[in-house]
Amino acid sequence: MAIGRFPVEAGHIMMFARSIADPNPVYYDEEAATAAGLDGIPAPPTFVQASAQFDPDYFLRPKVGQPWFGSGKNATSLPPKEGGSAGGGGGGGGLHAEQHYEYHRPLVAGEVLSATVKDGKTWEKEGRRGGTLSFSESIIEYRNPAGELVVTARGVGVRTGKVVG
Repeated sequence: MAIGRFPVEAGHIMMFARSIADPNPVYYDEEAATAAGLDGIPAPPTFVQASAQFDPDYFLRPKVGQPWFGSGKNATSLPPKEGGSAGGGGGGGGLHAEQHYEYHRPLVAGEVLSATVKDGKTWEKEGRRGGTLSFSESIIEYRNPAGELVVTARGVGVRTGKVVG
């Protein structure tokens, strides 16, 4: 994923805060945000995850003229694979294990960020039922137009050596 332009807008922040049921008035009202000592309406801690919708290649993003991942009779709207599992899920052996956000300063409405992905660490350990567990870290850096680092997001994925039934 590489995102050239991720606008951080007050309306998007408000809808994101509503979607996670966060009633904090700083996400809805500029006066409440400035009364709290902020320079504007702040983004909630996990807000940068919404940047994926600005990536034209994001696999969960609906695409005009194509079945949407998750919108059909089957769990993914894709036809079942041989053996009965739904398509598009990677065979059932992968999981999103962790997510961390490091804010280098508050992110507020009106900013425009770009995002780049870097590979992080990889490691393995032996699981009890799934065989070898292979972990991989992905790092997304969100920067402002001056190139200053605003947020670092670290995600960890894990794949099992065998599918656990």
